[in-house]
Amino acid sequence: MSQLHNNIEPNVIDDEMVQKAIEEQCPEGMGKLVKREDIKFKDVTELQLSFRNILQIHSLWQFENLTKLQLDNNIIEKIEALESLVHLVWLDLSFNNIEVIEGLDTLVKLQKLSLYSNRISKIEHMDTLRELQVFSIGKNNLTALKDVIYLRRFKNLRALNLAGNPLCDDEQYTLFVIAYLPNLVYLDFKVVHDTTVSISALHASEIGHQHLRQHLLCWCASNTPAFRAQSLQKLDLQKRATAFVEHLNGSFLFDSLYEDDTEAAKLACLPGVGDLLQAYPSW
Repeated sequence: MSQLHNNIEPNVIDDEMVQKAIEEQCPEGMGKLVKREDIKFKDVTELQLSFRNILQIHSLWQFENLTKLQLDNNIIEKIEALESLVHLVWLDLSFNNIEVIEGLDTLVKLQKLSLYSNRISKIEHMDTLRELQVFSIGKNNLTALKDVIYLRRFKNLRALNLAGNPLCDDEQYTLFVIAYLPNLVYLDFKVVHDTTVSISALHASEIGHQHLRQHLLCWCASNTPAFRAQSLQKLDLQKRATAFVEHLNGSFLFDSLYEDDTEAAKLACLPGVGDLLQAYPSW
């Protein structure tokens, strides 16, 4: 239990707390009306429970249509009891005492997640959050740059905040992140310019992480049209002729695709690619 509890009296989420929160977030003059009408929790779509000394997440199952939940600035130690909130799009758990990312499996519609200023040491257990667009996990205890690789599975991720973690002290931090997450628009509250993306690709050889260079080469080989042509060479010669693609038997397809490929110049700048380009036609 956090030492903060010595000076703070923990609170529990109950009906009285959430009812008061609903009244407070209503427009001026509407609070009394809401209280008089006894609004049903299932009709609430946004709920703010910030700065209430909440220790444990409980009693939110009734908010089945909730899309936005703010639990920031509390003393929460564990992400739990959110399973029924399957419509959540925005979840704010910043400024708490959370140590492990967990309990998010059912939140498949989540687009914005903030875990800023907690005690998390590893990015994990987020596989189902395929719609994630904004992720803030700055000011935690992340030390390994390789944790960034986990975020590649989030194809819609456009804004990422890692500032304040020990891993940011690595001199190659920015280049590493952008190399692995080229679709980012914002990193640590700054716009990721196209020039930065180009520099990170061209200077990948200067990054002191061998596995990054190997990963980039493998990724380019599997995503560049010219290299994908290699798999087509396994076709039987007769089938190629029937399909009017006789040229697959030589280097014609490779040469034509590589010549028209806009990514070819970037690929050629990566270490080791020059040798591959010379050897590839003979394969």
